[in-house]
Amino acid sequence: MNPDITLLHHALKPLDGSPTDFDSILEKSRDKKIVLLGEASHGTHEFYRVRCEITKRLIREEGFHAVAVEADWPDAHRVNEFVQGRGSDAEAIEALGGFRRFPQWMWRNTDALDFIGWLRDRNDSLRKGPDGDPEGGVIAGFYGLDLYSLNSSREAVLRYVRDHDPSLAAKIGERYACFDRYGSDTQRYGLLAGSGMAGDCEKEVVSVLTTLHRSRPTFLGRDGSKAEDAFFDADQNARVVKDAEEYYRTMFRSDVSSWNLRDHHMMRSLLQLITHLEKRHGVPARVVVWAHNSHLGNASATSMGARGELNIGQLVRDHFGSEALSVGFTTHNGTVTAASDWDAPAERKRVRHGMEGSYEELFHNTGIPSFWLDCHQNEEVRAMLRHPRLERAIGVIYRPDTERQSHYFMASLPDQFDGILHYDRTRAVEPLERTLEWEAGEVDETYPSGL
Repeated sequence: MNPDITLLHHALKPLDGSPTDFDSILEKSRDKKIVLLGEASHGTHEFYRVRCEITKRLIREEGFHAVAVEADWPDAHRVNEFVQGRGSDAEAIEALGGFRRFPQWMWRNTDALDFIGWLRDRNDSLRKGPDGDPEGGVIAGFYGLDLYSLNSSREAVLRYVRDHDPSLAAKIGERYACFDRYGSDTQRYGLLAGSGMAGDCEKEVVSVLTTLHRSRPTFLGRDGSKAEDAFFDADQNARVVKDAEEYYRTMFRSDVSSWNLRDHHMMRSLLQLITHLEKRHGVPARVVVWAHNSHLGNASATSMGARGELNIGQLVRDHFGSEALSVGFTTHNGTVTAASDWDAPAERKRVRHGMEGSYEELFHNTGIPSFWLDCHQNEEVRAMLRHPRLERAIGVIYRPDTERQSHYFMASLPDQFDGILHYDRTRAVEPLERTLEWEAGEVDETYPSGL
């Protein structure tokens, strides 16, 4: 037998669906402030399900305060209102109604729906009193870290200020009106402003954020913790508008610059969230982060870093050091929910077998259907895994015909992640709205033997 496979057989922990499957991860999380749980695609059922199961245990057993996800702030805020017993949504499926733009299936899927329902039920069981003070546990929240919501975030800022100070809202509205000439087309804004063909709105969005901060004492002169939560939401939306303006203005100039801006924003959002939660609860906050492997694995250990890209995983490692744990996911074959192009319908696509020379192929060759691998359990394992290999990343778009160019990069796994959860054959996450294209992607039970 290949010596690398022999070594892996001694090192990995097979997963059999038992309640103890993730005990090793929980043990490693005991002293962590941040636990990063990745995914090798944005459309794999096993990745979503397992992240949910691990997160449930981190909330129940370790007292984690929040889940922060690769999603827009306003859409996730609606979910957060629901799980904390606020807002107008009566059911979990209604609370996911904010996720309207492409790719809807990323959060409007059955696994996310089950988790949101569980989190609401769990919080309800702890809640007492008018402010939702916990009894025997922490009321956990659900928050977004991303920055694509320029238009909905500026609308949220205006709604908040209008409720407190209509005259100030009129002034802020005048500043945000800078975007009106572009309608709701952020791509058009980025193209015209970034190329210098039209004026940008940088000064206006910075001015709104500054004005909001100056007015903070007035806004907080009411309702205690409820006022703090409402101001935090408005402040975060104003920060999204500021960073999104720069992101869209930059994206047509440099892929590296826009990628780095986005991940810097996610890191700042995470730090702002932690500060808010610690003030809210009066204890050190602990947060679970869900995002793609390409965001949560240390970019400096991959070919992304060689291109000058960084990510939130690298920033978290630099900031929190040993207080952070990062877990990646891999798969060898199966199906995935993805599109063929941006804004195209969701499809259920076949995932090709892991390429020769990839970590996916290496893990497939163990013959173990699913397992947990601690990348740092001993020097021999670490040294074997550190040799750079190909690693697959499927986003919201999957193009099997150009898979090597579109979906693989080089990585050194132990420097990228602390551990890996491998599920050899996986299936597509189930969207709440099934498209005809997704239904047509049904594969028969003989797959993948026919390939």
